[in-house]
Amino acid sequence: MTDPIGDMLARIRNALMVRKREVEVPSSGVKKEIARILKDEGFIEDFWVKQHPVQESLMLVLKYRRDALGRIQEGVIRGMKRVSKPGRRVYMGRKELPRVMGGFGVYVVSTSQGVMTDKGCRRQGVGGEVLFEIW
Repeated sequence: MTDPIGDMLARIRNALMVRKREVEVPSSGVKKEIARILKDEGFIEDFWVKQHPVQESLMLVLKYRRDALGRIQEGVIRGMKRVSKPGRRVYMGRKELPRVMGGFGVYVVSTSQGVMTDKGCRRQGVGGEVLFEIW
């Protein structure tokens, strides 16, 4: 697989389209940090690591909006866009990071101090590789 983060985003997007409750993705350290950020920002309900004999996987519990009768309407995640790709890496300093959807979305950035949101980058005073944006 040439783009594991892109694969993770595609699996989430596909699961949202068919309104699945959970989605399973191969686990890695960066993906665990991304899942933590998605949970902290309110885009997913929860996540945990599932053990397999060969490789562990990450189970993400997706979050949906509901109507007055409790029926699932739409996913909380309205859109995702991969910014930095294997063929074209995108790096930004803390001052260059724009706001996503007027502050309703976030950039997920890989920095020297770990994976964090654009808000965290501004607070910590660091920049890095912009992995994707989500709103």
